[in-house]
Amino acid sequence: MRNLPESLRTLQGKVAIVTGASRGIGRAIARELSEYGASVAINYSSSSTAAEKIVAEITQAGGNAIAVSADVSKVEQVEALVNKVMEKFNRIDILVNNAGITRDTLLLRMKPEDWQAVIDTNLTGVFLCTRAASKIMLKQRWGRIINISSVAGQMGNPGQANYSAAKAGVIGFTKTVAKELASRGITVNAVAPGFIATDMTSSLNAEDILKYIPLGRYGQPEEVAGMVRFLVADPAAAYITGQVFNVDGGMVMA
Repeated sequence: MRNLPESLRTLQGKVAIVTGASRGIGRAIARELSEYGASVAINYSSSSTAAEKIVAEITQAGGNAIAVSADVSKVEQVEALVNKVMEKFNRIDILVNNAGITRDTLLLRMKPEDWQAVIDTNLTGVFLCTRAASKIMLKQRWGRIINISSVAGQMGNPGQANYSAAKAGVIGFTKTVAKELASRGITVNAVAPGFIATDMTSSLNAEDILKYIPLGRYGQPEEVAGMVRFLVADPAAAYITGQVFNVDGGMVMA
């Protein structure tokens, strides 16, 4: 992890929750926010070992982090997550809704439970976490919420009707909540990654995919994290809300 000078640590004193932060993009975001000074709650659903590893990395680098288990699709577990963060840090300034799953198959083969599981985690989870955290932010009259969508939610992707629907829903949700919370100093934006080099994309046929990416490569989790950090940490982003930012190598140009 980088040891940034104090002048760049613009999140000093802020507290962030990153859901699905034990691996991939979420892990990179948690590290990035910590490097810029935030205390970070590393949310995870199943991989406690991975979550504790990133907590240890942050702590050893002089940062502050805790691991909190919660299934974001469950109301009571989301409430417990927020309560634990408040007990530890007494504030919540940043929420990054990153947790997500896939259950890929073609529409006619898709079971209702595969549809529902993806909607519950990838869309309902965003709603539950945002509702819970925004109550705290409203009292503070300041907050930054970032929802991780996907290019699949903008252009569709065969075999991902459930995932694409959820990620499209995240975009509509982002715009609505941005309008509802703007008067209280809370910005809400979405980041839509393309094909990023993570466990989720490791089994894909890169040759078939890269021909659709103008930059000709997969993105790195750190490149998504950099966009998130700009939106929550840079004073220049204070007037940005309700927007979708693609980090996709040029896949979606609209």
